[in-house]
Amino acid sequence: MSNELEKATLGGGCFWCLEAVYENVEGVEDVVSGYAGGHTENPDYRSVCSGETGHAEAVQITFDPSVVGYERLLEIFWKIHDPTSLNRQGADVGTQYRSVIFYHDERQKRIAETSRAEAQKRFDTPIVTEIVPLTKFWPAEEYHQDYFRKNPYHGYCRAVVAPKVKKFREDFREMAK
Repeated sequence: MSNELEKATLGGGCFWCLEAVYENVEGVEDVVSGYAGGHTENPDYRSVCSGETGHAEAVQITFDPSVVGYERLLEIFWKIHDPTSLNRQGADVGTQYRSVIFYHDERQKRIAETSRAEAQKRFDTPIVTEIVPLTKFWPAEEYHQDYFRKNPYHGYCRAVVAPKVKKFREDFREMAK
């Protein structure tokens, strides 16, 4: 394993879903649910859900690139949410649920743009995923962290999160912890 860890920040609907999947990826050291892409300092869940802060629910993934590359994290991203759905994922509706890749540097931007173009070949409708620079990531409240692991029997977790984790484990068996 490398001593040089990297970060990826992604939004694809509810952060509980993304967090639960990426926590299962070999080479991922940490996943933090939070908010990015808005204009309000210190946003909280209530204000983000109002849609007025401009933030997206997002996860910040700390990973070892010698084990899993940024490209592979994006491959998972395209499969575990609907990147063709504008400002919604399933029943979760609003700009806070938009599909977005927050890049940390120009290299990540190039990789994200190439990855989006490749992913588009698998969809009949246009991908609406934004690719924008990360300006600030705000960790969400503690009760949102590791939500699926702590609340596997919660209705939303059983109906929405668990199927995404199952899909990841089926489609990316070789990458699962």
